[in-house]
Amino acid sequence: MRLALFALPVLLAAAPVGAQTPDAAEVVAAERAFAADGAAMGITASFTKWSLPDAVIIGNGQVQTVRQAYPPEVPRPVDEPILQWWPNFAGMARSGEMGFTTGGVSLNGQRTGHYFTIWKRQDDGSWKWVYDGGSGASAAAVPGPETEPVILPVAASGSASPEAAMEEVEAAEAVLALAAATNQKAAHLEVLAANGRLYVAPLAPAIGRDQFAAALDGWPASFTFGPTQGGGSSAAGDLVWTYGEAGWSRAGQERRGHYVRLWQKQADGWRIVLAQLIPAPPPAPPAPEAPSAGG
Repeated sequence: MRLALFALPVLLAAAPVGAQTPDAAEVVAAERAFAADGAAMGITASFTKWSLPDAVIIGNGQVQTVRQAYPPEVPRPVDEPILQWWPNFAGMARSGEMGFTTGGVSLNGQRTGHYFTIWKRQDDGSWKWVYDGGSGASAAAVPGPETEPVILPVAASGSASPEAAMEEVEAAEAVLALAAATNQKAAHLEVLAANGRLYVAPLAPAIGRDQFAAALDGWPASFTFGPTQGGGSSAAGDLVWTYGEAGWSRAGQERRGHYVRLWQKQADGWRIVLAQLIPAPPPAPPAPEAPSAGG
């Protein structure tokens, strides 16, 4: 969950992109309205207002629906912390019905990380989010709420169908998982988009290929990535988001969590334009053994 995380320090494939290129300003506006409601209505009310009932939240080692994470019947706490967030990177599928934003988060006025939201347009033209999760990557130097976000260029083409796009990305993730089990840095560098972003906590976001290698050194040398557990594709088959389980070892301790990725179909194939790792809380230390009788 965003609050829990930050409390811690393609039928259209052949169609050209023309005058009707989708405008990511729509999802930016939705995100800003969502954030404004967060301040006015509280966390639970705003999160349920702006999401679909089965929208996914990942945090604290769990994958939950928004209603499980924020039960609407629970009253707003009197001392609820002040949660603020704003977009500084956004994009839209060429079909215009799926988009994303990501940006800085502050808790009680202290910048604590980044959020990442996937949005879907509804039949009535409104926008609802289907995924929300956060990263502890530093937000200390990100542009403030008064700035306009960087916009990811719309893909030039997509896959034959949303189903085909998901199959292609799942295959790409299987290749990534196999390679990451030996050398995660080389595996990620092979598939990260040159105009993408990488969140490696507690570092600042790595933006572009020149920053990826150093950021990847902040992750363990290898990962075990499980198969794709969920996500979705745009109608144009050009934008796909995924999540699944991840495992790694740090300082001799086995850790678990979830990966979340956003893939875009670019000129050289499917590329990751945003990747984050959401760790589960570290395991509790073993309880000390009780002294034996007589000593």
